[in-house]
Amino acid sequence: MALLPILRYPDPRLHTRATPVREVTDEIRKLIADMAETMYEAPGIGLAATQVDVHKRIVVIDVSEDKSGLLALINPEIIARDGEQVCEEGCLSVPGIYDKVSRAEHVRVRAMNQQGETFEFDAEGLLAVCVQHELDHLEGMVFVQHLSQLKQTRIKGKLAKQARITA
Repeated sequence: MALLPILRYPDPRLHTRATPVREVTDEIRKLIADMAETMYEAPGIGLAATQVDVHKRIVVIDVSEDKSGLLALINPEIIARDGEQVCEEGCLSVPGIYDKVSRAEHVRVRAMNQQGETFEFDAEGLLAVCVQHELDHLEGMVFVQHLSQLKQTRIKGKLAKQARITA
């Protein structure tokens, strides 16, 4: 396994729409393992392939306290949603930035697992937020795009300042 570099907002590659995975191969399974290792090391609770500059429809998520609940979703799609919740979100591609985003409270998801089998599951609460956040990445969207233009401009300025300090 290997740690993968995570793209940082406002990198334009974060706005690339991911393409479907045609076949689940050993290469895809290795990517998932590397993504999981990268997510845990960061540390985070979700990571989309887009964030590591691989534009395939793959996400890894683990909202468990003990890192025992890894979900690898290949070609995930939300097939139903209802309710509304507002949660504070952060993102590995937007380090140190947190803000409130409105999302569906419950979602039903269809995806393939690492064996290429299709499955469905229901998510609510933090898992529902994480799924929606990661699927946004697959569509080329970063959570800050849910915020006002003013907040987006301030975030870009703050991140540019951080980059200058660490350079």
